[in-house]
Amino acid sequence: MFRLMSDPRVMRYYPAVYDRAHAGRVLEKVRGAYERLGYSLLAVERKSDGAFVGQVGLLHWDDVDARADVEVAYMLLPEYWGAGYATEAARACRDWAFAHLGVDRVVSFIVTQNRPSIAVARRNGMRRLKRLERNRFGNPIYVYGISRSEWSAIR
Repeated sequence: MFRLMSDPRVMRYYPAVYDRAHAGRVLEKVRGAYERLGYSLLAVERKSDGAFVGQVGLLHWDDVDARADVEVAYMLLPEYWGAGYATEAARACRDWAFAHLGVDRVVSFIVTQNRPSIAVARRNGMRRLKRLERNRFGNPIYVYGISRSEWSAIR
C-alpha cells in the first residue's frame, strides 16, 4: 500500500503523496469498513505470479453527492495501467454491489482531469451524472454512475 500511495504518478489527483504512516491509516480504515459494512477496498493481484497490482473495491460515502452512495474506486501501480485490470475489477465490484447491497445506483467520484479513470467508469457502464465544484476531495469532481435498471439492461 505504501508503494502505491507514495508514487507521485498514482497520487497525481490527490492533494499529496502519502507517507508510510498515512498509508497505514488508510489500511486501518479499510479493515474497519470491512468490520462495519462487510465491504471495502481489495488488493488486486496478477493471477500469473501473485504480483500486487493495486487496489479496487467499494467505498461507502454518506455526503459526497448529498446522499448515501457506494463508490467503485480503483488505484493501480503505473506498470499495470492500460492492461484492463481496473476495468475488470471495477465491473466485478459493481456487480457485487448490485447483487449484495440492495443499492439503487453505484458511482465513481473522479477528479475532472483524470481521463484514464473516466474511461474506466465509462467501460464500467457509468455515465456522467454531474460535476461537483465543492467537495471533500479538494478538486472539482465528476459523479459517474449507473442505476440498477441500467445495470440490469447490460447484463
